[in-house]
Parts: sequence; C-alpha cells; structure tokens
Amino acid sequence: QVQLVESGGGLVQPGGSLRLSCVASGSIFSVSVMGWYRQAPGNQRELVATISSGDSTNYADSVKGRFTISRDNAKNTVYLQMSSLKPEDTAVYYCNAKTVGRDYWGKGTLVTVSS
Repeated sequence: QVQLVESGGGLVQPGGSLRLSCVASGSIFSVSVMGWYRQAPGNQRELVATISSGDSTNYADSVKGRFTISRDNAKNTVYLQMSSLKPEDTAVYYCNAKTVGRDYWGKGTLVTVSS
C-alpha cells in the first residue's frame, strides 16, 4: 500500500505561481513513476506531469514550459512548480503513484486561478 497526501493548492491570480507537494508513505520502494493529474469540473482527469524513478519527466503539452515536476527522495516528496498560471489551469490536482499492478491516488488539492 502507498499513501499520498497533497498540499499547496489555493487561489492565485492569472500569471501567478504555486507549488504543490505530494508526500508518499508506505511501500514506496514499489513505486516506479509518480505524477500529477488534474480534473476540472465537467472534464475527465488528465495527465499533467510524471517523473520516473530515474528522474525522466513527461509533461502535457498544455503545461510545457510553465510547470516543473521534481522529487526529493530523502523527503519522499514530489513537487509540481506551476508558473504563469491561467484560468484554464483551475482544477483539482491529484498525486499519483504507479506500481506493478495498480495506481495509487491522493485525495487532491484544489487550484483556482482567478482575478
């Protein structure tokens, strides 16, 4: 079992920045990839960014150049640095951990981009 707890969401103006954090606990040795997904009202959950155990990263086209995913293995934490935020980035952001056979999800943190 892997437990994930997100934090860092909130209200930010367009053009602003936020940093999300996801702390993992439990059987983290079994995790191969961690990532961030988001779900806006009325939309399906979509990939934002992933980072592998070897630090390879992958980004959705909509966030490339604006968001950066990183990890601190000593703290069992994955971060999502978000800059130049747009109203369309408004969503609940979920942390994800992939192991062989299943995915684990956090409960999500709400990011609202509005003036």
